[in-house]
Amino acid sequence: MHPFSIREALLAKHAQHVVLIHFPIALFMAGVAFDFVAYWTRRSALATAAYYDFTVAAISTIPVVATGLLAWQFQLEGQKLKGILLQHLVLGVTSSVMICLTWYAHFRSRRTSEQGPPSVRLPMELVTAGVIALTAHLGGYLTGVNIPT
Repeated sequence: MHPFSIREALLAKHAQHVVLIHFPIALFMAGVAFDFVAYWTRRSALATAAYYDFTVAAISTIPVVATGLLAWQFQLEGQKLKGILLQHLVLGVTSSVMICLTWYAHFRSRRTSEQGPPSVRLPMELVTAGVIALTAHLGGYLTGVNIPT
């Protein structure tokens, strides 16, 4: 395998999932940071940035889940999942759903012009960030990144 071969990179059986997963993670975490700072400073521009980060994060979970399922089919030929791989799949789907629910909560609050305290949104964002972190940790363990040497 040549390190600069575009063909080999694009046609690898699991590489797309490993590369794509960073987009929704980074966008969601940035959105959480923007939303918390917007809440504390009452700056609507930061709340708008958080909303758009959550929007793109929610959209980008679709190819991430699809490539994860394809990696399972290509790498393991559809074998029954167990152990850490099954936990990673369940947490990955849960993370994607929670990212979409966070986006929906922001969408509804913007649509109904509720300007009150986001008593549900901010804790939901923290819980979602925790689930994402756990999912990423398991994914790193599966790829060998988190294994002690």
